[in-house]
Amino acid sequence: MAESVVLDPVDLHLLRLLQNDARTTYRDLAAQVGVAPSTCLDRVTRLRRAGVILGHQLRLDPAKLGRGLEALLSVQVRPHRRELVGPFVERIRALPESRTVFHLTGPDDYLVQVAVADMADLQRLVLDEFTSQREVARVETRLIFQQWDCGPLLPPSPSAQSK
Repeated sequence: MAESVVLDPVDLHLLRLLQNDARTTYRDLAAQVGVAPSTCLDRVTRLRRAGVILGHQLRLDPAKLGRGLEALLSVQVRPHRRELVGPFVERIRALPESRTVFHLTGPDDYLVQVAVADMADLQRLVLDEFTSQREVARVETRLIFQQWDCGPLLPPSPSAQSK
């Protein structure tokens, strides 16, 4: 497991602001945090190098791209062996419908978030790309009615760590 990075209140404030809008300029970030723009740039660069900031992503509306139906697919792979895991994950990640893939503990081995055009497209995806694979023992499908983003990800507060 990766070691956590020590973050001070300025770092935490920068991370909160950047998670809300990654396009915020260093000048605007610096003004909001109360440091010089050069200090802001140095801190963000340090956070990138430390692996705290992994990148920037553009979020798209799946419905406006013709993929208005989203679902979660719980997938059980048998046998669940290392030589099957890599190729299975790469095949699923390569599907244009795949949004996120999680490797899990418990009765299901994977949880895959997908975005498709409609119910027929979802059925095609499940039958042609998942259950047709020899190693896939079971797929359970759950439709996503609505999705919300949550607040920025920050380290636990010291009081939460002592509990």
